[in-house]
Amino acid sequence: MDYKDIILKRESCRSFDGRPAEKEKILRCVDAARLAPSACNGQPWHFVIALSEEAVKTVREAVQGQGMNRFCDKCNSFVVVVEESTVLTSRIGTMITRTDFKPIDIGLAVSQFVCAATEQGLSTCILGWLNEKKIKEAFAVKKSHRVRLVIAVGYAATDAVRTKRRKTIEEICTIR
Repeated sequence: MDYKDIILKRESCRSFDGRPAEKEKILRCVDAARLAPSACNGQPWHFVIALSEEAVKTVREAVQGQGMNRFCDKCNSFVVVVEESTVLTSRIGTMITRTDFKPIDIGLAVSQFVCAATEQGLSTCILGWLNEKKIKEAFAVKKSHRVRLVIAVGYAATDAVRTKRRKTIEEICTIR
């Protein structure tokens, strides 16, 4: 599969078939994320892979508050994305430019993660609705770190890919 095929096939899966993703495949996704660019190579991320029944149950409950993400009942593997401290040069750059690079860096890493998942036949959904306190307590995440996202990872119930509705190139691009 070439890169364009991957980005056309990747979508936010909201209908998993219940099979958990294999640990080896998830680790290949983490390796792809590890290679993502980051400000001053700070790599301000840590990935917690939830595969055990107890860990999956904890994450599932943490992302389903107030009726959200009910589709996660059929997802049996998750990856918690934790924002950690970065290197000194990146922190100095943040102070000078008043731009926090950590969320940008994490976005790049997560993008590479989900593309690697798609390439291996896995489906994903990036979740921002979560109970950070519950996840931090369950997985011993330091108070100074943040749980930024959870990635639901598994197999889609169907191979059908929805048509992407996106803005046109003209709407998002200016050439001068």
